Amino acid sequence: MARASLKEKILQEGLRVVHEKGFCASSVRDIVQAAGVPQGSFTNHFASKEAFGLEILNLYFENSQQLIHDTLLKDSKKPIKRLRAYLDAHKKMLDAGFLEKGCLYGNFTAEASENSEMIRQRLVEIYDWLRECVEYCLKAAIAAQELPESFPTKEVASFIISSLQGAMLVGKADRNTSTMQAFINVLFSNVLR
Repeated sequence: MARASLKEKILQEGLRVVHEKGFCASSVRDIVQAAGVPQGSFTNHFASKEAFGLEILNLYFENSQQLIHDTLLKDSKKPIKRLRAYLDAHKKMLDAGFLEKGCLYGNFTAEASENSEMIRQRLVEIYDWLRECVEYCLKAAIAAQELPESFPTKEVASFIISSLQGAMLVGKADRNTSTMQAFINVLFSNVLR
């Protein structure tokens, strides 16, 4: 088995550190210490902490795409069940130890997007893609007659992504998933009918 490159080690461990401590609170020293590499290795691979932040955001995005493909985009399952599976998977992740960490997208939105145009733009692209995936699923629900033909897919997709991020941030503060569960309950009992 090939050994991981220093850059990969820095990215993997740096993602873990930033997800636990936050982007602004994580120093380059914290990141290289976690990776067990010399500090010069960081500057050899990343032009700045901002460039590093963009790369870990992309790594997190790559890791999270599998969930989207297994739920929202899985055409062999009924659309509303796919959406439910997507949201339930987020709740399960929070229950399994991610509650205090939250979602890296929401964390970066809250702490890095106002100081980095590059990170802000990447977050916009990621949120757009997530909304498009939810909208795809909602359109499939219309085609499957699970939702009425007049259902506002674009608006509801935006509502779902925004509410999901908000529920995870509130859950991070509350240290419980009751807000996430309330969002899921309201969505399926009042919005998706």
